[in-house]
Amino acid sequence: MMNPTYKKLFWGVSVLLAVSLACSFGSSTTPEPPVSLPGTEAPPVDVQVTQPPAVEMPGTISSLQDVQKAVIQIESQGTFVDPEFGEYTGAGSGSGFIIDPSGIAVTNNHVVTGAGLLKVWIGGDSSKAYNATVVGVSECSDLAVIDIEGDGFPYLEWYTGEISVGTDIYIAGFPLGDPEYTLTKGVVSKARANGVTAWSSIDAVLEYDATSNPGNSGGPVITTDGKVIAVHYWGNSQTRQARGISRDIATSVVEQLRSGTNVDTIGINGQAVSNQDGSVYGIWVSSVQPGSPADRAGIQGGDLLMNLGDLPMAADGTMGKYCDVLRSHSPSETLNLKLVRWATGEVLEGQLNGRELTVVSTFGGSTDTGGEDTTGTTTSSIPGVSVNANASSPGAIYYSTDFDALDDWLNYVMRGNENGFAQKSRNGKFQVEILKGKTYVYFANQTFKYTDVQLDTKVENLGQNTNYTGLFCRFNDDGWYEANILNTGEYAIYLYNGVTNRYDLLATGGSRLINMGKKTNEYTFICKGDELTLGINGYEVITVSTVKGSRMLRDEGLAGVFVASENVFPLMVEFDWFSASVVY
Repeated sequence: MMNPTYKKLFWGVSVLLAVSLACSFGSSTTPEPPVSLPGTEAPPVDVQVTQPPAVEMPGTISSLQDVQKAVIQIESQGTFVDPEFGEYTGAGSGSGFIIDPSGIAVTNNHVVTGAGLLKVWIGGDSSKAYNATVVGVSECSDLAVIDIEGDGFPYLEWYTGEISVGTDIYIAGFPLGDPEYTLTKGVVSKARANGVTAWSSIDAVLEYDATSNPGNSGGPVITTDGKVIAVHYWGNSQTRQARGISRDIATSVVEQLRSGTNVDTIGINGQAVSNQDGSVYGIWVSSVQPGSPADRAGIQGGDLLMNLGDLPMAADGTMGKYCDVLRSHSPSETLNLKLVRWATGEVLEGQLNGRELTVVSTFGGSTDTGGEDTTGTTTSSIPGVSVNANASSPGAIYYSTDFDALDDWLNYVMRGNENGFAQKSRNGKFQVEILKGKTYVYFANQTFKYTDVQLDTKVENLGQNTNYTGLFCRFNDDGWYEANILNTGEYAIYLYNGVTNRYDLLATGGSRLINMGKKTNEYTFICKGDELTLGINGYEVITVSTVKGSRMLRDEGLAGVFVASENVFPLMVEFDWFSASVVY
C-alpha cells in the first residue's frame, strides 16, 4: 500500500470552463458546473413543411431506427497538453455522422484538431476501423468535416422544417468511449441559446433537455424522422441540459469546410482559461493543426495566447473576443500576438503570417511535489492497518489501511434504507454494491478524529452505471465536508449542514483528470482551516473556501469514504486503500 504524494498543478492556472466539453479524452475528462434547467413544459409543436418532399437517394437514412447506420465513433490519437495536468499522449473519443455516401462526415473541432491519427468505427461495428483525414475545421463554430476512407456509406440529411421550442429530438452517439450506440430523448427548450463559451462562439445554438455524456461530442441531434437538427457539443448529465450547433448555422459552415476551406480558425484546439485570482488569462492551446497559421507562427501545445491583434484574450472567460478578431480578418492577414510558454518560463511576441516569435521576457516557477514522512508509524492489531497517533511532520501518516479487514469502520446510511447496499472485504479491497436507487452510504473510520487532514484513496468503478464516490472530513453531529466525484467526469464539493439537514453546494465542475466509465482513480481531499482542496490522480483540481457555506465546521470529526447513487442501480465500486495524513 502506498501513501500518494500530492502535487499541485504544473503551472498554477485553472480552467474557467463554465461547462465541460462533451467529448471523452482517454483517461480524463472536461466538463461543468450544473446550471438551472430551463423550463421544457411547452407542448410539442407540429411543424408543417410546405415544400414538396425531396427525392431520396440510395443510402439516405429516413427513419429513427436506421440512424445508427450513419453515426460514427471517432478516436483521436496524438499528443495534447492539458491546462490541468500537462502533456499526455493518448486517445480522445467523440462522435460524428456521415452526410455523404463518399464518407464525408461532421464532428466537432475539439474532437479532431491536433490529432496525429484518426480512427473511425461506423454504426457501432467494432470489428472494422477506418482511417479518416481532416478536410476543414472551424474553431469558433466548433465544427469539423472529415473524410472516411471508402465509399457507399449510409448517410443523414439535414432537417428542413421549422425549429421550435417543444420539438422532439434525440441525441445519437457513443458516450464514454463505449462502442455501444446510444440514443437519448428530449425536447428543444431554447431555439436560440447563448453560444459564447470557453471553447466556442456560436451564433445559433439549440438547448434541449436530453441526457448526454463525454463522448457524445460531434454526434447528431435528430428529429423523430431521422433528420439532423443540430450537432451536439455540450451536455450536463446531472441537469439533463445539453446544447447543439443549430442546423441554421451548421449547414453553411459545413459546406465551406467540406470544400477544404477552414472557417474562423488559426489551427488550434483551444479554450479560455484563467488563474484563480483572475490576474492571468488567455486562450490555452491544447494542440496545433500541422501546416496551419498557428503552426507556421511557432505556436505550440501548452502555450497561453494572451493577446491577438493587440487585444487581450479571454478576460471574460470565453472565446468571444478571440472569435470576433478572427471574423474581422482574413486568414492571410498579419496579426500581432503575445503568448506565455509555461514549459520554458518565457513570454514571446510575434505575428501570425509575419514576424517570428521571439522571447521578450522570462519568469521563474517551481512545481510543488510535496513529500512523505512516515516516521513513527506503527502497525495496529488489525491486518493491513498502520496507525501513528503522534504524527506531526507534513506528509506523515496518521492512519492507513489496505482493507484486509473492516473492524474499525462503521457505515451510516444517509438516504435510502439498510437493505439498499452491500459491503465486504474482498481480495484486500473494500467492495461496495448499491442495490437500490437513491441510496447514500458513508463509511467512517473510527480510529481518529481530525480537524485538518489530507485524505487519499484509490477506487475502481466495476460498472458503466453513473455513480458517486468520494471522501469526507469533520464528520460529526453538526455536519461534514465532502468531495463528491462522478465517473462521468464531474465533481462537487458540499457542506452537509446537520442543523438544516441539507447539502450546501460549495463548488462544482468537470475535469479531464477523471478516468471516466469503468476505470480506476485516485482521489485526494484536503481539509485545512477554512479551505478545502480536491485532487484527482495526483493533481490539484480546485481549492474552495468553507466561508462560502451557510455554516462553517471547524470542530474535529471522523473521516472516510462514501458511495451513492440516485436513479441508476445496481452499481459496484472497490476501494483499494485509504490513508489519512498530516497536511502540508
